[in-house]
Amino acid sequence: MRVALVKESGGPEVLVPAELPDPVAGPGEVVIDVSDVDTIFVETQIRSGAFSDHFPVVPPYVPGGGIAGTVRAVGEGVDVGWAGRRVVASIGFAGGYAEQAVTSPGHLVAVPDGLGLREAAALIHDGVTAAALLEAVAPGPGERVLILGASGGMGTLLVQLAHAAGAHVVAVARGERKTALVRVLGADDVVDGADPEWPVHARTALEKAGGPADVVLDGVGGSMGAAAFALVADGGRFSAHGAPSGGFAPIDPGEAARRSVTLRTIADVQLTDAEHVRLAGQALAEAAAGRLRPVIGKVFPLEQAAQAHTAIEGRGLVGKVLLSTRHA
Repeated sequence: MRVALVKESGGPEVLVPAELPDPVAGPGEVVIDVSDVDTIFVETQIRSGAFSDHFPVVPPYVPGGGIAGTVRAVGEGVDVGWAGRRVVASIGFAGGYAEQAVTSPGHLVAVPDGLGLREAAALIHDGVTAAALLEAVAPGPGERVLILGASGGMGTLLVQLAHAAGAHVVAVARGERKTALVRVLGADDVVDGADPEWPVHARTALEKAGGPADVVLDGVGGSMGAAAFALVADGGRFSAHGAPSGGFAPIDPGEAARRSVTLRTIADVQLTDAEHVRLAGQALAEAAAGRLRPVIGKVFPLEQAAQAHTAIEGRGLVGKVLLSTRHA
């Protein structure tokens, strides 16, 4: 089967096409014919050699943990009813950039009729994390929610979910194309993050809506996340879950405690398999019903995984970057 292989730690060029033997379903396993593969920023960081203490992958390896496709074969002890079904699966940190992948049936989520596999793949990571974040911070009707990184794969979903919860959404995105998109998705106010004065504009929008942010959803981290912390209300909730800037927002827990701000981090949305399956099923159902729209920026063929990583790191695309084994 065709795969994309990280041959050594480094830049996108270390991600190369390769051939590996087709997998076989052992006891308690299924083999999936992969159609589409999700990509997320942390995969580029792992490939570069960052976070080696946190992720159990050593080159050479096949990256990728979120896949969509059709169950090709089931092993001993697995319900044969899975065979031939369209599914998504979160399989960990490796094995997804491939034509076929092995996982356990406990990771499978059936894709509803009417929803494409490509759209389902775009939700397997970000749809789940976004739903978990919204459960954690629980924005209510009329609350003010500030979202950083609003035009990314997860940011676009957070905008929609916060809007659906009845919150007043102030979205921060970079450039005219991205700000226009998040406005269409339900943001009440939009701030261009490329403007050095964006915190001033965000504060103005929040104050016009009634006061500081009740909730900040920081998908950027670094200095932008730190600036956003000053915009959260005393007694509010701050989620520091993104680090594409190179690190999570450096928030002083002591200051948060003094202001009674509840801090959430990516550690708060490390989900069990059962929780992941539940939230994935919820996200897929919302998308199938037309209430949640995954934004797909570009689809690369599997052989161009290196170019996909370059695009992710360049942050020029809007929404998700996917890989496809059937790219036309």
